[in-house]
Amino acid sequence: MATASKSNIYGVPGSAEIGEHTPGETRVRRLAITKDALMTKPPHGIDTVCDVLDYAARTHGTKDAFGWRDIVDVHEETKEIKKVVDGKEVTETKSWKYFQLSDYKYMSFIQVKEAAVEVAGGLLKLGIKKSDILNIYAATSPNWQLISHGCNLIGTAIATAYETLGESGLQHSLNEPECVGIFTNAELMNVVANVAAHVPSLRLVIYDGQPKQELLDKIKAEHEHIQVLSIDELRELGKGTTAEELKDRRPTYDDVSCIMYTSGTTGAPKGVVITHGNLSASLGAIFQLLGHHLHADDVFIAYLPLAHILEFIVELALFFVGMTFGYARVKTLTDASVRNCVGDIRALKPTVMIGVPAVWEMIRKGIAAKVNSGGTLKKSVFNGALSIKKAGLPGLSQLVDAAVFNQVKQATGGRLRLAFSGGAALSAETQEFLSVALVTVIQGYGLTETCGMCAILPPEFMQYNTVGLPLPSVEIKLLDVPEANYLSTNNPPQGEVCIRGPSVIKGYFKRDDLNSDESIFTKDGWFRTGDVAQWNPDGTLRIIDRIKNLVKLRQGEYIALERLESIYKSCNLVANICVHADSNATQPMAVILPHAEHLRHVLEEGKELGISPRAPLSELCHNKAIAELVLKECNAVGKKNGFRQMELLQAVVLTPDEWTPESGLVTAAQKVQRKKIAEAFKNEIKVRSQCGSFSPVLIGLTVRSHSLLVSAGCVQARVSGWVPVAAASDRQDCSTVVSSPLVLVLVLVRSLFRISSSSLYIFFPCSILYCTFYHLYDNTIRAHGFRSRIRIFHSDSTMITLFDRRAPELSPGPDTWQELSYTAYTVSLVTKRTGKGGGGE
Repeated sequence: MATASKSNIYGVPGSAEIGEHTPGETRVRRLAITKDALMTKPPHGIDTVCDVLDYAARTHGTKDAFGWRDIVDVHEETKEIKKVVDGKEVTETKSWKYFQLSDYKYMSFIQVKEAAVEVAGGLLKLGIKKSDILNIYAATSPNWQLISHGCNLIGTAIATAYETLGESGLQHSLNEPECVGIFTNAELMNVVANVAAHVPSLRLVIYDGQPKQELLDKIKAEHEHIQVLSIDELRELGKGTTAEELKDRRPTYDDVSCIMYTSGTTGAPKGVVITHGNLSASLGAIFQLLGHHLHADDVFIAYLPLAHILEFIVELALFFVGMTFGYARVKTLTDASVRNCVGDIRALKPTVMIGVPAVWEMIRKGIAAKVNSGGTLKKSVFNGALSIKKAGLPGLSQLVDAAVFNQVKQATGGRLRLAFSGGAALSAETQEFLSVALVTVIQGYGLTETCGMCAILPPEFMQYNTVGLPLPSVEIKLLDVPEANYLSTNNPPQGEVCIRGPSVIKGYFKRDDLNSDESIFTKDGWFRTGDVAQWNPDGTLRIIDRIKNLVKLRQGEYIALERLESIYKSCNLVANICVHADSNATQPMAVILPHAEHLRHVLEEGKELGISPRAPLSELCHNKAIAELVLKECNAVGKKNGFRQMELLQAVVLTPDEWTPESGLVTAAQKVQRKKIAEAFKNEIKVRSQCGSFSPVLIGLTVRSHSLLVSAGCVQARVSGWVPVAAASDRQDCSTVVSSPLVLVLVLVRSLFRISSSSLYIFFPCSILYCTFYHLYDNTIRAHGFRSRIRIFHSDSTMITLFDRRAPELSPGPDTWQELSYTAYTVSLVTKRTGKGGGGE
């Protein structure tokens, strides 16, 4: 028995429940219109990727298929960059290379097939067998696809590797599948040359472009068994080959098409084994659900890595539809990144585009920055136009489109009509902004293991905070995650996403340990994603976070780090963000790469801050007032989105350095490398997550109805008789006792009056610290039934230590305070009544 979900605002049914209910999980859901049977392949007899190639050439013929731009010239420019190193401003000279590009050139669908056949013929003549595997380690381009199609035509599987992969990652993706050959770019030949000696199976290197002759000579001289040739030479070798000659090598539905190595946020990349049947089922499902929105006269801009399943499956689907592709480089997308020509987007004028959230956030903030730079009037007009269009006022919406938003749309060529976001969650604020000002942006959800898509939002279901409906090739259920209270009995139902269907893989390459792990692949065919989601009333799916990104705070409640990041990233002052928390925290903190242009604009407008907007970003990132500004703006975004107090940021660490796959802080798919960021900023995180944004203005001690206030002047340590003394031990997370004659008097007063809770903050003018009065202080507090905790803050919130009386005896020494060679400290003495005569927790 199947139960359909409530219709959405358009009256269209979403997903339908099927089968019986099992305790601890939701009922299984499928797309409502295909609830009776899952789709296994598209129409027209498409069983394999080879069939897609045949169909496209036969159906779309001489229509333009693949477009590209040649590099006409390379311009080198130098700039002086100011940065802060060890507290001092230094100037560095850096060089940038800018490409000058030709207009787009095209090859037709028939020519694509002919070229793929030539590649296949060349591989055959080089002795490539059906059981062999060829690695593709290259940038997205027409030739990437020609190598892939050529391999498919002779039944040879490909293994993919991100072009940002370093030597160790590439070596792993070559050795695990025992690749006999590799296709790469000229720019990556040095990496291939360096790993060749460590890949015994390698005997063929095919390259695109013009690598340095010394690299080619090095490979040939050091590895006589390795044949090196260009893709043009490979095609020349295969010239004259006919499709008929390749028939005996063609793959079947169940044959492996691709071993796709994940970008991996932890450990070595896993090889995801994708069959032709998996791809065929996924292709058919996309065509079934979205086919009426995808047209042969559309133009698609292809720039994401083809080693990422999102780009890979989308290109396959759009090639099937007959769409024209314009291949682009991330470095040449915009006018600002090229010389003597326009950027790829304006040159191509695409109508369809896909992107990961980092791309869409960049576009939104770019639009906002341009609007802000136009002055108050332009900003007011733009915001007014946004409000009018959001309201959907008849007539006025078309008017503001023509008068205001058409100028915005020109930045993407003026023809963009549909955009897809995938790879991670996109904030509802950014999705709505772009859908109103630029183009309808719909979200999807998928993994490499599910062939890229398992849910997507059709435009007729347009809404925010959802990734859409199940694809016709999968069924989905949610499994209880009781430790985090994500339960199928919640309203709405929540739990771990489990997926099953013909587009879902059967396992990882040579990883029996993972393939037999029922926490990943169950015996009845379900793939457990590790993602947490909920079913909305209209049958759409909403992703909450990944289980591994759920953190239990000190108060026992969970927060979802990835979800918080997707919202905070919509703050205009944030270019990138990694939210951090652990079990000792009561609130998260974040490491943030500020958006330089927006930050400078805010400083220009807020002159009362007294900070120059022209200061180097590195200097701004070290400014406490800037950190407080970014923290305030982020939390304003959080409150606007209904965040609870424990989801608001306690503190931020600002960094001026870009997060790139090369730096290791993000993957090739622009996902944050959480562990690597935590390691890179461990000292700053430790300090900020404990300190927060501590900034006392008026300091005091409250004793029931009595108050003793210390003025700001005293806080600045202008009383000459203070002699601060303390001890610390690095054996504990934090441990410090601080005392002085004045502190002891106040402590005794506090204890005698039996204060239930109070705080004292004092700045010390001296960093000469020594252990004294520890037992006196501890015994005084213990005698009156208090538990004591002492906190020390550095005056600019860069250090904090903690102590409570359960800690072992302190053993001060000359090395104890090396980290704390500061000139001023703030001390907070906090006591809490725990019962008469007791001192325990």
